Amino acid sequence: MSMSDGSSAYYRAPTSTVSVAGARFAYRELGPRSGTPLVLLTHLGANLDGWDPRVVDGLAQGRHLIALEYRGVGTSTGRARHSIGAMGADMVAVIRALGHDRADLFGLSMGGMVAQAVVARAPDLVDRLILASSGPAGGPGLTRMTGVMMSTTLRALATRKDPRVLLFFTRSPEGRRSARDYLVRLSERTAGRDGPVTPGVLRTQLSAVRGWGTQQSADLTAVAGRVLVIHGDSDSMVPPANATELARLIPSSTLMVLPDSGHGAVFQHHHAVVLAAQVFLRR
Repeated sequence: MSMSDGSSAYYRAPTSTVSVAGARFAYRELGPRSGTPLVLLTHLGANLDGWDPRVVDGLAQGRHLIALEYRGVGTSTGRARHSIGAMGADMVAVIRALGHDRADLFGLSMGGMVAQAVVARAPDLVDRLILASSGPAGGPGLTRMTGVMMSTTLRALATRKDPRVLLFFTRSPEGRRSARDYLVRLSERTAGRDGPVTPGVLRTQLSAVRGWGTQQSADLTAVAGRVLVIHGDSDSMVPPANATELARLIPSSTLMVLPDSGHGAVFQHHHAVVLAAQVFLRR
């Protein structure tokens, strides 16, 4: 159970590492070590501390959950990958190195792109797939993410705001309140925090997303009928048209569009997202 006093199970989880493919990858585990694990792949510019503890704790109720970190990010070693495909290859290697031949994936933003690369590389590895605030290869507006992120960050700095407030949330009263609550939750872990994400890693990841935006869409029929797509209706970083395109590309997928929410829709509507994910992942 999560509490505002910092007793979040996720923020008390130790950080472990596994060595594979020439690097040491950091990860955190929660829940019983049985059944099909749910693997979390985080967004651009985030380390393991970037996950909202309310989301992670909710998803981990009664199941094995693993939050993975990308090469070169935080305390993971190696150099950050320059392509989404290479990140996907890393995640396949890490999941298998942890002893799993089947997993569910929850990919957030860039993590959703990496999750699609995992499906393309190892379709037999993925059972169920949740794509949140993400888009397919060649998705509408993805090549403009760098410009949107840079201009919004400069505007935030000029007004002395945390860039995540403007990048992830709407400016409605509900959006502003959700942004404040989210930033408080991110500060709950006080010990054993992850290493920082460097500007060089951020540039590399932005380049990888831009490259993803220029590619042709991948064949995702391997997970047809086992995909939940979640998106905010006012997402400026990954336009909502990407959710519609994902739903078109993946037969029988379920589409959930959240109102008055931007790129941080999963954080703003964490209760609804956790409930929908629990129902979707239930065997």
